[in-house]
Amino acid sequence: MARSPTSSTLEAVVARSSTGPRPGRRRLSRLRTAGAAFLLVGAGLLTAPAAAGAADTHHAPAGSATASSADPAAGAALPEHALVGYLHAGFANGSGYTRLADVSDSWDVIDLAFGEPTTATSGDIRFSLCPRTECPDVETNEEFKAAIKAKQAQGKKVLISIGGQNGQVRLTTPQARDTFVSSVSAIIDEYGLDGLDIDFEGHSLSLDEGDTDFENPTTPVIVNLISAVKSLKAKYGADFTLTMAPETFFVQLGYQRYGSGQWGGDPRAGAYLPVIHALRDELTLLHVQNYNSGPIMGLDDTYHQMGSADFPIAMTDMLLAGFPVQGDAGKVFPGLPPNKVAIGLPASPQAGNGHIAPSEVDTTLDCLTEGTGCGSYEPHGSWPALRGLMAWSINWDRFNGWELSRNFDQHYG
Repeated sequence: MARSPTSSTLEAVVARSSTGPRPGRRRLSRLRTAGAAFLLVGAGLLTAPAAAGAADTHHAPAGSATASSADPAAGAALPEHALVGYLHAGFANGSGYTRLADVSDSWDVIDLAFGEPTTATSGDIRFSLCPRTECPDVETNEEFKAAIKAKQAQGKKVLISIGGQNGQVRLTTPQARDTFVSSVSAIIDEYGLDGLDIDFEGHSLSLDEGDTDFENPTTPVIVNLISAVKSLKAKYGADFTLTMAPETFFVQLGYQRYGSGQWGGDPRAGAYLPVIHALRDELTLLHVQNYNSGPIMGLDDTYHQMGSADFPIAMTDMLLAGFPVQGDAGKVFPGLPPNKVAIGLPASPQAGNGHIAPSEVDTTLDCLTEGTGCGSYEPHGSWPALRGLMAWSINWDRFNGWELSRNFDQHYG
């Protein structure tokens, strides 16, 4: 997430990478064939390839995550339809500082932005409230902790979000992995938090050359992150809330490109896919950032651009239906259960490129949950159990008169 309005570390590179020369005829043919395969997986008529060896324990059973079913264990403590938002707890920007106690009751999951590393490769994550010189209205630590308990008493989840635009985290060694676990645990314990949000951006995740199988990753920063999160989940148990907020470059772009590939592309392309896949059982919510993105190819083999409901509809459909990674029908990323998916949007025009009006938000939700009013893109199913929305950010929503959260409440009123 960008601390400054309408900025992104990846927006420009996404635009360059995803709008490059169109694939040739041979490439398109392969994508269409692969598309038929992933639809069969989503319908339960074809089993997705299972990983071999010890890494199998990290994955859901082949074919278990289908496009049409909800996971009854997922997000059991969340409302049927939840609103997730980031609170600028450690910094100020043009949106102004918002005290945790002043966050409206509309927000079901509050992500504290951000926990950041001491260095990119240390794994040592630190969190502190905004300095008073930057945020004159900031709470004391005691007031902040009391506000966390008050929100939790109302049934809200309060998480520490790690990363963001400025927080590059690369767990290159087992030592960094272990330090990540211990330092994140210290933050969770000190503030009595409900879990963790992974908001790795920039160069935090990338795939080493030759790491081509999302089911069996070998890149240290990927493997160590998976291991670290599993350790945290095991430590805190079933009630531990785990969310992720990747950019489209790291997820949906994987339909076209995965890592450097044979064309020598950007090694970050699709790099979140092995993390999501390995942690799909532990995952509470995935909410991809449908903003600050270049055009991305959807499952209709058409490039989709920000600015209307079409973009979040097409991007979310990919998460729910699943897709062949880099167009390979033998390497299908299975769709996630709808109650593990929320739609990431900017809360105001100032919050990020890709803001859409409340009417377009309603269109997005109606299309994906009811199959109505979908416009030019027809999703591969309807998902009434879709969990809800994520917004960057609570501060920007307040700045904008609480427009997004009020519209969400009215939509599901």
